Amino acid sequence: MLHGNVTAVPTGVGPSMVSYSKRSIYLKPNIYPSLSSLDSLEHGSSRRKLQSQFRISTRKLNRPHALVVRSDYPQNVDFPRYLPKKERKPFPVPIVELRRAARERLKKSKGQPRKPVQPPRTGLLVKSLIPIAYDVLNARTTLISNLKKLMKVVPVQACGWCSEIHVGPIGHPFKSCKGKNATIRKGLHEWTSANLEDIILQIEAYHLFDRLGKRITHEDRFSIPRIPAVVELCIQAGVEIPEFPTKRRRKPIIRISKSEFIDADESELPDPVPETSERLIVTEIHNSEIVAPSDEEGIILLAEETLMAWEQMRKGAKKLMRVYSVRVCGYCPEVHVGPTGHKAQNCGERKHQQRNGQHAWQAAVLDDLIPPRYVWHVPVVNGLPLQRELRNFYGKAPAVVEMCIQAGVAVPDKYKSTMRLDIGIPSTVREAEMVV
Repeated sequence: MLHGNVTAVPTGVGPSMVSYSKRSIYLKPNIYPSLSSLDSLEHGSSRRKLQSQFRISTRKLNRPHALVVRSDYPQNVDFPRYLPKKERKPFPVPIVELRRAARERLKKSKGQPRKPVQPPRTGLLVKSLIPIAYDVLNARTTLISNLKKLMKVVPVQACGWCSEIHVGPIGHPFKSCKGKNATIRKGLHEWTSANLEDIILQIEAYHLFDRLGKRITHEDRFSIPRIPAVVELCIQAGVEIPEFPTKRRRKPIIRISKSEFIDADESELPDPVPETSERLIVTEIHNSEIVAPSDEEGIILLAEETLMAWEQMRKGAKKLMRVYSVRVCGYCPEVHVGPTGHKAQNCGERKHQQRNGQHAWQAAVLDDLIPPRYVWHVPVVNGLPLQRELRNFYGKAPAVVEMCIQAGVAVPDKYKSTMRLDIGIPSTVREAEMVV
C-alpha cells in the first residue's frame, strides 16, 4: 500500500506504469501480487504519482446500456378528432405525394415495355382473396348475432336527441349533446336504451351487377338496390349470394380506351362447373332465438368470440380494400364500392350547390367503411359513475370493444393508447385541481 500523495489517473490503452522520483517501473498483469515489495516507498519524501493505464478489451467492460422499451402501439394517443361539417375529410395520401409518385412512375416507365394489367382491373377475381371475403362476411354475421346476445347482459345507453351512445348502466354526465333543443338542456343527454343499429352503423352502398360497367346515373338511383357496404365489398371480391347476382368473367376484358372496353369471347371455354365444396355462409340469428348466457363463464366466452369476430372483420376488410377500390364522399358518409363513384345527386352537405348535389369522391379508409363508434371507457363498472369534472382523465374505446371489456375480456394492446389506462384518476375534484 502506498502512503503519501498518490493520484490515480485512468488514461487510454497502454501498459501500467508507476512513476516516482523521475523513475518508472513498468508492471505486467502477472506481477500485480509483487506490489508488496514497494513498502520501502513509504519512507520516501518525494512526491509520488501513480499512473495506471490498463490494456483491457472493451468487450469485457461492463458499460451501462440504455434500456429501450419497444412497442408497436404508443402509450397515449388523443381521441379521433371530430371533423366539423365545414371541413372536408383528409385524404389518406396527400395529393402532393400522389403527384410525386405519379411523376416517378412516369419517369421509370419511359423506354420500358408496358406492364400487363393485373386483376381486378381486368374484370377477373383475385383468387387468393376469395377465402378472405367469405371470412369477412361470416365474421360480420357472427358479430351481429353475438351483439344481440351481449346486449342482454351489458347495458348500452343512447341519447334520444343525438347519435351519441354510452356503454354502462348509467349514461355519462358530460354536456356534449348537439341535437335538437340542446341549448335548453345545456348540452345534457337524455339517455334511453340503445339498439343494434346504434352500435354498428349500417353504411349502405349501391349493389353493382357489373363493377366495370357504366356509372349509376341520377335517374337510376331508385332502381338499384342498396345493401351494406361490407357485404357489397365481399360480393365483388368473390362471395356468391343468390339474392344479389353479379357478373363473373373468365377472360380479361379488351380495353379500347380509358373508359371503354369490350368483353372477350368466352364461347370457346367449356361450361363452368359448379364447385363441389361450396363455402358455407353463416346465417344471422333471428330476434326470437336470442338467448343470453346465464353464467359468468359463458358471458366471457361470448365476449371473446365477439371481439374476435370484430377484429377479423376489420382486418379482412382492410386487405380487400387494398385491391378492390372503395370511394367515400369528402363531405358526407356516402360510400361506393367500385373503381369510380356513382353520379346520383343526393349529397346535401357543404358546397353541394357548387357540385350540383354530386358527391366529392375520394379514396376511403377502413373507418369510413366500418365506423368504430368511440365511447367513454368506464374504469369501474359497478363503482362510482363518471364525474363531469374528471373528464380529461377518462379514455375512449370503440363501442364493441368496450362492451366486450365490461363483459370480462382482457383489454387488447391496440386499444390501450386511447383508453388511457396508465393515467391515475383522482378520487376527488380537489385532488384533480392539484395535478400539474
